[in-house]
Order: sequence, then structure tokens, then C-alpha cells
Amino acid sequence: MKHRFLTLIIAFFCALFTVAQNGSNVIDEVVWVVGDDPILLSDVEETRLGQEESGEVVNNPYCTIPEQLAVQKLFLHQADLDSIYASESDVAREVDYMLDNAIQNFYGSRENLEAVTHKTYAQLRELRKRIVRDQNRVEQVQRKIVENVKVTPAEVREYFKSMPADSLPYIAKQVEVEIITREPQVPREEIERIETQLREWARAVNAGETAFATLARFYSEDPGSARDGGELGYKGRGELVPEFANVAFSLNDPKKVSKIVKSEYGYHIIQLIDKRGDKVNCRHILIKPHIADSLLQKQKLTLDSVASQIQEGKFTFEQAATYISDDKDTKNNHGLMNNYNERTGVSTARFEMKDLNQDIAKVVDTLQVGQISSPFVYTNKKGQQVCAIVKLKERIEGHRANTTEDFQVLKDVVYEKRCQEKLDKWIAKKAETTYVRISPDWRNCNFQYNWQQ
Repeated sequence: MKHRFLTLIIAFFCALFTVAQNGSNVIDEVVWVVGDDPILLSDVEETRLGQEESGEVVNNPYCTIPEQLAVQKLFLHQADLDSIYASESDVAREVDYMLDNAIQNFYGSRENLEAVTHKTYAQLRELRKRIVRDQNRVEQVQRKIVENVKVTPAEVREYFKSMPADSLPYIAKQVEVEIITREPQVPREEIERIETQLREWARAVNAGETAFATLARFYSEDPGSARDGGELGYKGRGELVPEFANVAFSLNDPKKVSKIVKSEYGYHIIQLIDKRGDKVNCRHILIKPHIADSLLQKQKLTLDSVASQIQEGKFTFEQAATYISDDKDTKNNHGLMNNYNERTGVSTARFEMKDLNQDIAKVVDTLQVGQISSPFVYTNKKGQQVCAIVKLKERIEGHRANTTEDFQVLKDVVYEKRCQEKLDKWIAKKAETTYVRISPDWRNCNFQYNWQQ
């Protein structure tokens, strides 16, 4: 995932830099029209530059890229028809991640980024939000189109039956990992500090002394929403943690601030913005407890003792994970970590190293099968520092896939092929029924789809 983001960052900002340098010398023109939406020469150039900088090889880009952009517009038009919207909080979170990585890895400071791209940080953020928002909506439409695609074991075996061995997918090294975590106990005085501060902010907003959004921008520790004044966008109850959802959906007065809500992420206060059907849009301020190093060290000592007792045979790693671990996602699975594929909805215990939390991956890479690590600290997906020990349950070296050991991987390959076939049929039909005009100079191409010209 990190590699994907860095590739996108390089492509996006290099393209911006080149456009910023040359944009004033280019006369823009409409090269395609899809429905009511134009595709501009500048759109094609920016996409081409981004693809080149990311190392993507595109044959005949002035034919391929306009068609790619036209296909995207078909999906976006369908998103409009189906009232499909992106979660603004998710969009903001992804954009902020990309911008922060760009600054950290390539530019060094926000000022350097602005100087190179000739755009303000706010302009870059809004531009990138538009791109990410569109991509999110396209992906939602695609998921809806392929939601009924199913693949049977017989189809998988038939598909790969006659395929040469050297044409089978290559499976990178994978690992199965068990984990035990311990979260430091937050001192009562730290909780009181947070609650006192949140109560004061709630009082100030309720009294009209300040705006909730202003406080959120300055103080909220949720980076995905803080820059938007704490706004989360329209969310269904199932998209929010239960404690937060119960309070958010009970609010009725946009001028009042909720009571303090404790969740697995920290402590919140919430302000209602609007309700729309079974969704609610609200702002929140999140404060996370600050954990002293001494408390982390105490939990590391506890886990060091647990590891010693496991090695002495007093109990197994799996038993310890079930009864001692604080990790809700793994303790009921005897500590075994789970790799969930959002695209296919399939879970597996196997991870490629790049898919593991990088702090965990660094530790796992040093272990032999069956070995237990020393205690270490890592930051979990909730942004909290926790202590852990891990056990390498299995290591599967890189190899060509086979139906005995890698059936799920092969099934995913066939599933993706069936999904693409269904998407291609949808695009072909949509292209034939949508108004499309291509400028004469851009028509001499072998397009993948039959556009009405």
C-alpha cells in the first residue's frame, strides 16, 4: 500500500510541476466530449506525464489516454444517476496521507512543495481531493456492477488446467503471524485532563464564544477530519464505532455539543451538522491519551515474562493470545493475524511482507518459523502505541502458484478476469448509448470500445 501511494505521489507532483512550468505556453483545446463533459488536451497531457513519471508504459498515449478518461466519465455519469458519493472524511484522509508523504519523502517542507508546483498547499489539497473523490466514486460503481460475479472451484481448475507452469502467477514470499498485544493503562489524571479540556471546549461552543470547526482544526487529533473542521461527511450507523454512533445519531440540535464519548480511538465531543435518511453528518474533536514511556516499558516487561513462560512450556502462545492479548481482532483466533481483501471479501492468514504493518514486518523478517520475538512497540491502525510480541507461524517462500497450496490466489485471478469481462461489457454498452464527439485529429486510433463518432 505504501509503495502504491508513493508511486501516485511521484506521478501527481511531477505532473503538476511540468504543467506549472509549461502551462502558460499551451493553448488548451477540447479533444473529446462524453455526454456533457469535455476532455481537454491539458487533461491528457497531465495524465500522460503522471504515467511516464510513475514508470507506466503506455503505447500510443494520445489514443489510449483519452479513451481511459472517457471510460472514467462513463462511470462518473453512472455514479450521478445512482447517487453514489465518496466519503469526504475518507477522501481527506487519503489526500492528507499523500501530501504528508510527498513533503516527507521528496520536498522537505510545505514551502518547497508550493514553490516547485507553483500552487498553494490549499490548492494542491483541493485538486487532489477532486481526483481521489472521482476515483472513489468510480470504484463504487465498479463494485456494484460486479457484485454478483461468482467463481466456482471447477472454473478455477479448468482455467489453469492447460496453462504452462511458467505462465502461472508468481507468489511472493508470504508469512503467517500470531500476535499478542498489551495496551498501557491510561492514568486517571490523564483521563481527567482530557475530560476537563473537552468540557471547556463544549462550554465555549454552546455559549457562542467560538466555533466548533475552529477548535477541531487546531486541536483535534484525527488528522483525517481536523483539516475539514472535524467534519466526517455523511455516515451510516455501521460506518462508525458503536459508542460514537449511538451519540451521533441521538443528536438533534446543531447548535449544541454532545457529552464526552469514549471509544477505542480516544475521547470525542460531537456536533451535529445534518441528517439525511439513515445517514448523519457531524463534526468531532478527538483527543487521544498521551502514554508515558514508562507505561510502555511496563507492558514490555509483562510481555517479556509471558514469552519466557511460553518457552518454559507453562502455556502456549495461542493460549496466551486468547486470555492475555488486548487485540480484539486476533484474540478470538488464538492470536492469528487476518489479511482481509476488500475487493473480493476474502480473508486469509497469509501476508506478503509489504501488507503487514511495517513495524511488525521488520520484526517478523528476523524470526525463524516457530520463534517468538522480543517485546516491541508499534503504532496500530487506530494510531495508538501498543506493545507486542509475535510468533512466526509459517513462512512460504516465493513460488509459482499451484492449486493445492494457492487455490485462493488462483481463484482471485479468475475472479478478477470475470469482473473485467463484465466491466468491459458494461463499458461497451454504455459507450454505444452515450453521446460522444471526438475531434477529427484524434480519431485515427484503434480504440478498445466502439465509440459513436
